[in-house]
Amino acid sequence: MHSEFDLITRFLAPTSTATAEGVELGIGDDCALLEPTPGERLAVSVDTSVAEVHFPASAPAEVIGHRALAVSLSDLAAMGARARWCVMSLTLPEADGDWVSAFAKGFHALCDTTDVVLAGGDMSRGELAIGVTVMGEVPPAAALTRAGARPGDCLAVTGHLGGGAGGLARWQAGDRDLAVPLLRRYLLPQPRLAAGMALRDLASSAIDISDGLLADLGHLRHASGVGAELSPEALPLADGLVEALGEQGARQAALRGGDDYELLVSLPPEYLDEARRRLAALGLPLTVIGRITAEPGLEGVEMSTSPGWQHFPGETP
Repeated sequence: MHSEFDLITRFLAPTSTATAEGVELGIGDDCALLEPTPGERLAVSVDTSVAEVHFPASAPAEVIGHRALAVSLSDLAAMGARARWCVMSLTLPEADGDWVSAFAKGFHALCDTTDVVLAGGDMSRGELAIGVTVMGEVPPAAALTRAGARPGDCLAVTGHLGGGAGGLARWQAGDRDLAVPLLRRYLLPQPRLAAGMALRDLASSAIDISDGLLADLGHLRHASGVGAELSPEALPLADGLVEALGEQGARQAALRGGDDYELLVSLPPEYLDEARRRLAALGLPLTVIGRITAEPGLEGVEMSTSPGWQHFPGETP
């Protein structure tokens, strides 16, 4: 049986923490001491992933580790921030060293590919849950927010939509083959950090699609005080989605399904070609799916009482 300190030391503490850029003091003390880049603004976000709410508890531990970090990093991507550090709170039902080792492998692998350092955290006993706070940097006045969309702007999305919902459906149907693209889209989302940084001087607003396109577009419209017109036929559907859910089901997954972690952006039409060129260099498409309008509301798609995922359904502003 392992103690929490043994688990942290053996599996979670990255070997490079002591010399990582910007980390004066990492795991092993009461606080981490971080040194932000002079003149940069800090962008900070936290997400909690709860077993059987955000991910299947029976998913491979390595996958759960990747996913817990990816969904938090997606918020930094939406602001155009460069990811730097994270801290994690891990709640476990038991001190299973093999599980923690596999979890840490997935978590640290994504840290390595996104240049993020795990600088501290906490471990407790209880139902499986992972809280990850991410910190990034963005130049002054360069951060993308939800509040900048203007009438006449194009609405566009990175990548493809509906894969998160489609992958969840495959998992619920008993599919466990991680080579299936839809299942990978659900369990191993890729935060669009490079895309966010590439678009931050072109886009007027941005949000990551975690709760579903309609729900997150609603947040953007509300923050910007604008309306929108969608073209549902233009939605870029994830590979295999129509085959898995049918045409109508695929469209609904793209509109209302969560867990896509693509970026929804507004940008002036004259910037569209340059935005597409930059994302093409990253191997990522940018698809126009509508436009911003002055009149509040949403045109082009029938709304329902449940546009997307909500933890506590109720009245929406």
